Amino acid sequence: MVPLKHTMSTKGCTTLQAVSKSFEVQHEAIRRQVFWLLQRLTSWSLWKAKQQAFKIFADAYELAIKTDPANGAEELDANHLTVTYEILACYDKGLAELGKGHRFVWRAGQPLQRAVRQTNVLGDHFYRNPKYWEHESQFAPYPEKVNALYQLMRASQFQMDYAPLEVWTDDKIAYLESADSLLNPARYDHGFYELAYPTIPEVLPPVPETSGPVIQSGQAVPYGGIWEPVMIERSRALGVFSTGPKLFENEGCFNYLIADTEAPNLSDVDDNAFGITPRPTHWRLLWEDTRYKDGAIPDETQYFLKPLGSAHTIEPNAVDPVHTGAICPASGEWRTDEHGGSTVRVMAGDRMPDLLVKDSLGERKVHWVRWRLERRID
Repeated sequence: MVPLKHTMSTKGCTTLQAVSKSFEVQHEAIRRQVFWLLQRLTSWSLWKAKQQAFKIFADAYELAIKTDPANGAEELDANHLTVTYEILACYDKGLAELGKGHRFVWRAGQPLQRAVRQTNVLGDHFYRNPKYWEHESQFAPYPEKVNALYQLMRASQFQMDYAPLEVWTDDKIAYLESADSLLNPARYDHGFYELAYPTIPEVLPPVPETSGPVIQSGQAVPYGGIWEPVMIERSRALGVFSTGPKLFENEGCFNYLIADTEAPNLSDVDDNAFGITPRPTHWRLLWEDTRYKDGAIPDETQYFLKPLGSAHTIEPNAVDPVHTGAICPASGEWRTDEHGGSTVRVMAGDRMPDLLVKDSLGERKVHWVRWRLERRID
């Protein structure tokens, strides 16, 4: 399968590089984009998209287990179906609660936290053939059919989609200490799979300028939402309180914190111990997340914008063939000549389908094929 491509426009890349090569949150443009991306990562619509993408993978994997005979090197692990069904159940429970404004679903042991954790486990142990996987990691590209399924599974993941999860480690270090993880396109390349870079609106509203409340690392988070690590006057740095905005100085990247969890630390590099040590900080509430508490899901299509110009500047001969499971780069009629051939209509942004073909016994079996664009449509 061809890797997913970054969808960030050239103009967007140029703007970011001009603002700051290190994506420092002190810059206004960076602040606005990080704030928007955190709202996106915690939206009901994004988690619904994760569920739908994982369901596509689950159906394809189940069908492959049922229809593909065991064939040595490409034999799939049927035991993965158990965790796959568990993840689907977690999404069902978690989305039902999130749609009511209940964000405990991201706490440790709760449905959406478990869905993320188990998906990571599935990805880390997806195909343990020693020709491709050893020492708890993949070291070579999987066989084509296995890779097609693997890419379908990874398509349910978004860069930093664990950002809203409860910080649950001994040192309790915040997930986001730098905006680089969100804004640097290179960070979306994970070696044997690549996550799609979001299309960020060119015009974004300012980050809210609030005066608090302010809490310290280790204290209970009073409101779920987006918080900024800050340095403040030491004499005013006790308890939960409100102060004037001029007392604050940014100390790192915004984070999404869940109510009633423990406010995390930042970290320092410990050269002597060859590791990192937790560093307490203060957190200022920028935005309390009250979405969905009325049971209504607002229009959130802004979080899934398509790249500018991608739908009208592509000619069939300029589009590379793509495999089953890949993101369709252009709306049109796509053709495969494999397994008897077939033509399908696929819209840009959707996933390329597999091919169901009857065998000599009349049973329908799934095949992963390569599609080429024959005719573009608007």
